[in-house]
Amino acid sequence: MSAKQIVRLMNEEENIVLRALKAAEEPIAIAIEKVAAAYRSGGRTIYIGAGTSGRVATMDAAEMPPTFGIDASLFVAVIAGGADASGKAIENAEDDIHASVVALNKLKLTPSDVVIGLAASGTTPFVVSAVRHARQKGVWTCGIANNRNTPLLSEAELGIFLDTGPEILTGSTRLKAGTSQKLILNRISTGAMVLSGKVIENLMVDVKASNAKLKERCAHIVTELSNVTKDEAWDLLEANDWNIRRVLDSLPAVV
Repeated sequence: MSAKQIVRLMNEEENIVLRALKAAEEPIAIAIEKVAAAYRSGGRTIYIGAGTSGRVATMDAAEMPPTFGIDASLFVAVIAGGADASGKAIENAEDDIHASVVALNKLKLTPSDVVIGLAASGTTPFVVSAVRHARQKGVWTCGIANNRNTPLLSEAELGIFLDTGPEILTGSTRLKAGTSQKLILNRISTGAMVLSGKVIENLMVDVKASNAKLKERCAHIVTELSNVTKDEAWDLLEANDWNIRRVLDSLPAVV
């Protein structure tokens, strides 16, 4: 195949990912509600994954604090092989059925937490054992897999099957399966934060202004939700530690 043919084939296959997510809208909505309830009660969302799934989970968890202004302890990713596996493949770690249980025990699970396991195959021992252990502890669990009728889907209280089909490179689950897992976590974590009041209209009002770009965004949000100018917004934010909510509370409501 030519380079252009490869791109076209991959684009055509990616359409299957969105169809799979559409077919799973109902269980995804349930997961959103459960994660939102956990957050509002002070519980944590704990992702479990290995390989690509673990790296996707790590990315989603890492982006939650700056995006929504929440504590980093509230979204946690447990990945086979530990932190080193976030940047390089440690393939044999996914077979360790004890390591994930040990990691969960260190986190001291409570009934307020939720555990979400991701595995394209639906059979990854590291993930399946973690979800089984969490459910036995009375924690609500969700399993996300790209193969039908697999252990992860049956061990979890809620199983979400993403029917992305065979990969164009057989077994390379970093392709459609990995994309579908990235998108489903986008939906679950973002939806949960919307339900939890972390968003006004379509604006991230709890974003952390940790760099110049984000300070600009904060100022833009204040101008969008009030009658102040950009310069006034900037001054108000500087006087209020770049806390958008505090600034908005100090201003007259926009009619």
